[in-house]
Amino acid sequence: MVISKIKDKLSNPYIRNAGWLGAAELANRFFRLGTTVVLARTFTPQDYGLVAIIITVNEFANAFVGKAGISSKLVQAAEEDLDVLCNTAYWMSWIASGAIFLLQCLASVLIGLFYQDHRIILPICVLALGHFVIPLFTVHISLIERENRLKIIALCNATQVFLMNILTISLALLGLGIWSIVLSMILTVPVWAIIGQLNCSWRVGKSFTLYRWKEIAKYAVNIVGSDLLVKLRDNLDYLLVGRFLGIEMLGVYFFAFNAGLGISLSIINSLTWSLWPHLCDARSNLSDLKIRYYDGLKTIATVIIPLVFLQSSLAPFYVPIVFGDRWVFAIPILITICLSAIPRPFFIATTHLLNAVDKTNSSFRWSIGLTFLYLFLLLVAVQYNIFVVALSVLISQFLFTPVYMLWARRNVFYTVASQSCETHDENWPLR
Repeated sequence: MVISKIKDKLSNPYIRNAGWLGAAELANRFFRLGTTVVLARTFTPQDYGLVAIIITVNEFANAFVGKAGISSKLVQAAEEDLDVLCNTAYWMSWIASGAIFLLQCLASVLIGLFYQDHRIILPICVLALGHFVIPLFTVHISLIERENRLKIIALCNATQVFLMNILTISLALLGLGIWSIVLSMILTVPVWAIIGQLNCSWRVGKSFTLYRWKEIAKYAVNIVGSDLLVKLRDNLDYLLVGRFLGIEMLGVYFFAFNAGLGISLSIINSLTWSLWPHLCDARSNLSDLKIRYYDGLKTIATVIIPLVFLQSSLAPFYVPIVFGDRWVFAIPILITICLSAIPRPFFIATTHLLNAVDKTNSSFRWSIGLTFLYLFLLLVAVQYNIFVVALSVLISQFLFTPVYMLWARRNVFYTVASQSCETHDENWPLR
């Protein structure tokens, strides 16, 4: 009986895909651990602070041309529209990449002036070159995700991270400082294009086309907006700490965040990324969608909550051993940030639910609400110290996420169900 239940669980596409991505993320964490240990012994807090700013700017730019932008429509689109939308999405990706490259280079100058440190300008511009590789695999990776072949995505992720960590360690030991991270990031982006094209037969049409571009843009705009707000929330603390408390304190905070939340975020990413195509596949069947959503939440709770509590409780022991005694003072900050990981996957899963049923406006509005709450608490916290900043991150997540989940549950599973009954539509068509 027990064996039968295990087999049933493993046959579930969501569990299977989450397993592939989870295994890749665990391998990534193993590789990154070596990198983190090396950097903890070769980087100063100021180096960490500069890297935090450089990566933050690049993350914002990626929101416009990455997975959550144009390509999101390809996972959710009807089969008969797919070929047309793929060709249009391909050319839209090139246009977006060129525009974002220019904007990122311009932003680097303004950000250098804002932080009064010219050292961040050139690294930000170099990372912007990676945007020109993204159109070469955006459609391919979206189609692979649509087909629930997430083991290919896991392979891309693991291969890139492995190569990136090897390069980072080598360059850091050679004394390249922050350039060890910048160069390793930009040189490994083509991994996605190579593996994506080898595992997807789709090829772009011979002629340039933007046919039905408005349809893609209309769907993507709220998802891009939501993703930008996620990026803003994930990095707003870095921006404010660096500006109000200084680059050195930002370096300490950035170290605590990566050492404390790194493992948890890896698992969170694998669980939530797998859930998106799993929910899209059931968007036309209310009862099936409900089962998949709640099963996803149960899986997330079963994995994430014990993992976060275990990591938090072990922090006082592993930080001095793994990273060195000079980072012991950051342990309370690390534990607080680590605990803030618990609500994150539930928020993302609920956003996926709303987006799967075309309620992108709703998920965007709720994301705006969380961002304003987050900003308010952070502006108060930076008047004190980085521990209070970490505490504000924790409080905002735990206050907002349960309310968001309850609203989405009622709006999707009860409001839509009643509308379906009124129209006597048992198949619950979603437009």
